[in-house]
Amino acid sequence: MALPPFFAPGRPGPPPPQPLPPAPFGCPPPPLPSPAFPPPLPQRPGPFPGASAPFLQPPLAVQPRAPGEASRGGGAFYPVPPPPLPPPPPQCRPFPGIDAGERPRPPPPGPGPPWSPRWPEGPPPDVLGDSALQRLRDRQWLEAVFGAPRRAGCPVPPRAPVGPTLGEVRARLRGALRLVRRLRDLGQALREAEEDGAAWALLHAQAAPLRAELAERLQLLTQAAYVGEARRRLERVRRRRLRLRERAREREAEREAEAARAAEREQEIDRWRVKCVQEVEEKKREQELKAAADGVLSEVRKKQADTKRMVDILRALEKLRKLRKEAAARKGVCPPASADELLSIIFSD
Repeated sequence: MALPPFFAPGRPGPPPPQPLPPAPFGCPPPPLPSPAFPPPLPQRPGPFPGASAPFLQPPLAVQPRAPGEASRGGGAFYPVPPPPLPPPPPQCRPFPGIDAGERPRPPPPGPGPPWSPRWPEGPPPDVLGDSALQRLRDRQWLEAVFGAPRRAGCPVPPRAPVGPTLGEVRARLRGALRLVRRLRDLGQALREAEEDGAAWALLHAQAAPLRAELAERLQLLTQAAYVGEARRRLERVRRRRLRLRERAREREAEREAEAARAAEREQEIDRWRVKCVQEVEEKKREQELKAAADGVLSEVRKKQADTKRMVDILRALEKLRKLRKEAAARKGVCPPASADELLSIIFSD
């Protein structure tokens, strides 16, 4: 069988290496790539400077062999060397500046949150110290979340007018009642001092400021809004007191119900205890009756056994007498008839 020309045993090998051309200017020539080694692998960029592990494994190249190194099938190939070893793992290097004594600066503050429009940019860290910058950021955060606090010199926002308190209304009414009583006394004194002009004028001079003060106190008490607010407050107090009384009554009723339930539980416990005592007493009484019945039954059985034994003895005696009577009759001796009658009476009983 003829072989194809590719597998012919006399196939020539690769061409012999050619001599290198002379280098110009006396410089060594650059290294030529060898057909036995693959080209250098591309490197993945790493976070630290230096060689990184390859991420692409090239296929193994198949090179032709010498003419004398033929395979069993007749082909001729060069031996393929193993792939190159991977480079060593990168070493962790310290951050630049640590050895020199420099302290890493914090990152610059980012923009404020989108929900807070009042988030001004803080000064750079080289202007203020770390503690002052932290306090400034804390204050900005508090102002953004809870609202800007009132600073010195800012006007105080006007507050809504608060209605009269019950204590104020009570004091105003007591003062007005006190003035009414004094004016009543002064009016009685003025009626009595109508004939004395000097005394009347003195009393009138004393009553005039009291009347003006009473009019001033009654000015608010005659206003519908003031009286309505006081009535609303009184109504709220009355309702609150009613609620408190209702809650007190509910608590009292709950305490009474709890006491009743506790008493009922105590009664149930007492009944259960009495029942347990009765059951124990009944069991004890039954045991006593059983013991007494067992004693009587044992006595009866004992007497029955004694009676049976006596009957057996009498029957044995009767048989023995009968045998002896027969033996005596054979010898010609006959017992008297009275003896037979006596024994028959004894055996019959």
